[in-house]
Amino acid sequence: MTAFSALDHAMMRRALELAHKGLYTTTPNPRVGCVVVRDGRILGEGWHERQGGPHAEVRALENIDAEGATVYVNLEPCSHHGRTPPCVDLLLRAKVQRVVAAMRDPNREAAGGGERLAAAAIRFEHGLLEAEARELNIGFISRVVRRRPWVRLKVAATLDGRTALPDGRSQWITGAEARRDGHRWRARACAILTGIGTVRADDPQLTVREVETPRQPLRVIVDSRLETPPNARVLPALVFSAREGSLPDAEVLALPNANGKVDLPRMLEVLAERGVNELHVEAGFRLNGSLVREGCVDEFLVYLNPSFLGDGAQGLLDLPLPGSLDGRLRLRVLSVDRLGDDLRLLARPA
Repeated sequence: MTAFSALDHAMMRRALELAHKGLYTTTPNPRVGCVVVRDGRILGEGWHERQGGPHAEVRALENIDAEGATVYVNLEPCSHHGRTPPCVDLLLRAKVQRVVAAMRDPNREAAGGGERLAAAAIRFEHGLLEAEARELNIGFISRVVRRRPWVRLKVAATLDGRTALPDGRSQWITGAEARRDGHRWRARACAILTGIGTVRADDPQLTVREVETPRQPLRVIVDSRLETPPNARVLPALVFSAREGSLPDAEVLALPNANGKVDLPRMLEVLAERGVNELHVEAGFRLNGSLVREGCVDEFLVYLNPSFLGDGAQGLLDLPLPGSLDGRLRLRVLSVDRLGDDLRLLARPA
């Protein structure tokens, strides 16, 4: 296993900081940052800004002499012709001495850069801060490896696990700081999904408003019977239905399952085919439950408000009662943070 120095760690952290600048803009491409160093001094930096634009390595190597330098990048340099030429060719021409990648490229079409560098007598090393690199591009990895987006289900609930009044109204359970944080998570997603029940009860916009963003995510509705009102604020949107038909200001895709509902796993495949890396879900307890039951949820973003709604109010998920405590859905908590009076939990299935 490669022993990385303190300088290596510092430079890779800088590369990850640069990559983070593309959090809202690079989709469907990965978020990538690059740092060029020689004799302990940074010669150049760059990050991938948007699809079709120069890659991070191109930006970092602009107008510098990088011969004999070490290049730090959070994703293995690409070796294929896409919208831009292979970054490996650029590194070879620059005569760099060493390339350190946080992780190998999971995209088979673009992978192989490390082998080409090594064949040209350029030291190629990887695995430095790999866990952090994977988290930053968790949606991209999911799309290219699993052929489905990374699905993050957001819920806001009271301490007794209630998310809405019996008629579905849920605005607003949490405070302003938690709502603003929720918009940050919306902004990093490629698409935001809700169900017809939430459209009817809350008439949401599903846009990013509380934080600055260079683009709005795609809006997606699960509406089995095509009941979305033509004046719904969520439109225009992509609508998945169980029947053929049309709606004003909507692209309708019919994906019925055997029960006359929307085929949710197939829906994720379609979204991946359209370049969706991260899917942010803000729906009601019925659709939330369906997504969980069908294995479509990768992560739970839970906001808890110190209040109670009581019996009769809607719960978090519409799930069947297990036969024993051992049958309950277990989660692994990644983080707990306080936002004003609310708590935010980030958790994944254990």
